[in-house]
Amino acid sequence: MLKSLHISNYALITELSIDFESGLSVITGETGAGKSIILGALSLILGQRADTKSIKIDADKCIIEAEFDISSYTHLNSFFEQNDLDNQGKFCIIRRELTNSGKSRAFINDTPVGLNVVRDLSLRLIDIHSQHENLLLSNVGYQLDVVDTIAQNTPLLSAYKQTYLLWRNLQSELKQLQKTAEKQSSDLDYIQFQYQQLADANLLENEQKDLEIEQETLSHAEEIKSELVKSQQLLEEDHASLPLLKETISALSHIKNFIPDGNNWYERLQSTLIELKDISAEMRSFEERVEFNHTRLEWVENRLSELFTLQKKYKVTSVAELIELRESFNKQLQRIDSYDEELNALKVQLEACFGQLKKDAVNLSDSRTKACKPIEKYLVEQLTKLGMPNIQFQVVVSTDIDFTENGNDEVQFLFSANKNRPVQPVTLIASGGEVSRLMLSIKSLVAHKADLPTIIFDEIDTGVSGEIANRMGEIMQVMSSDMQVITITHLPQIAAKGAQHYRVYKDESGQQTQTHIQRLTTDERLDELAQMLSGKNVTDAALLNARELLANG
Repeated sequence: MLKSLHISNYALITELSIDFESGLSVITGETGAGKSIILGALSLILGQRADTKSIKIDADKCIIEAEFDISSYTHLNSFFEQNDLDNQGKFCIIRRELTNSGKSRAFINDTPVGLNVVRDLSLRLIDIHSQHENLLLSNVGYQLDVVDTIAQNTPLLSAYKQTYLLWRNLQSELKQLQKTAEKQSSDLDYIQFQYQQLADANLLENEQKDLEIEQETLSHAEEIKSELVKSQQLLEEDHASLPLLKETISALSHIKNFIPDGNNWYERLQSTLIELKDISAEMRSFEERVEFNHTRLEWVENRLSELFTLQKKYKVTSVAELIELRESFNKQLQRIDSYDEELNALKVQLEACFGQLKKDAVNLSDSRTKACKPIEKYLVEQLTKLGMPNIQFQVVVSTDIDFTENGNDEVQFLFSANKNRPVQPVTLIASGGEVSRLMLSIKSLVAHKADLPTIIFDEIDTGVSGEIANRMGEIMQVMSSDMQVITITHLPQIAAKGAQHYRVYKDESGQQTQTHIQRLTTDERLDELAQMLSGKNVTDAALLNARELLANG
């Protein structure tokens, strides 16, 4: 529950601190005193977007801080763990800071967080029902939420939404696969042509390099043959390199033992002789193989031209890349061949998922339908107590062919407050006072099921008075036995029901108008109720009436 609220430099508030208790608390004050300002500050704690105009004139920063007692709400532990927040176990402090430069910061237990985290937590802690929320009755989504809350459909909704998400993903996957298959199929002939062209080329990874070397050799065959013959003559004929080297070795063999490096020289010359013989033999062998083959040269050049043409066409620089492209085209062709099989498998999976979706939706519909009668019974009883003896109220669940994330049901609240008048949608026939009473009854119904610590009513009593106001106060009292209820009211009948009474007032004695709030003593409360009954000039009759209201509260 909300334990305290501190506001600094917000609108007409310079500094304001207020402590709250459990049970029913009432807040009163003249129109324009600043009750809406306090609610506006509290809404910032609940994650609403900030406006720099909210900062008090001449102030650099405003701060709103609320402390909540969460000791009875251990289910919040998972929220703190998921968001990596300190969990003190008993208390939780939410703070918003706004600067006149437009910066806004939010904190949970002094840890900076985003507004989405603040909103997520605040929805679990407090519900503010302002006057404009009566418009929610025209929202079929809100009516569906009410039924789901009463039916305790969270597990069923979770199961349904999981199936629904899978179904939508499968639909998207199928659509994308069909689109891809259609495009690939339209490109089939072109892909097949490209693959076949590269396959027919019989590409070998190192072929181009080998052909370029062979081309060079064939193009210079006569020159190579002539120079190799000349080289062999220089090596092997009389008085050439090899015979002279042999003579040198023979001469050195006679004296090598008499010279310090003789044996080393001898061995090196022997190695050189062997190496030169090998080179000469290789040159002779190569020279014998070399011949000018015009036919072979023409084939090599044609083959290289073919490879270069393919590289230019496919915008690559090597045969290896052409081979990669060929394999890629082959895989695409294999994929196209397998599309029908993949599509059929996905359709089977989608059909099975849709079958489960329909089952989950039926479970939701059945649960919602079962909840309708208890809702109708409770609301009729409450509204009868609130001065609507001829009330008719129906909850209609209709099934649609389209599935949404909440099922395929549409819920509509039908209402009639008069005899012999058929029920119609609430927003078509209910007056302002009737809507206020209906919303209070719905809130009292939902509050027990929603496990919410605190609810704040902002003048939910609009359009009612007298005994009806008294009964609305009684409903709030009953609600406050299970949760903290704070209500802002102009009606003394409701104000008298509060266990705590706060008054909001303006102080215009200084240079600037200031909004304050104070918790009233018994005597102050008596005077406040009397003023609510008779105005500024409190009469004895008003005081007597106020005492009776407090005594019966």
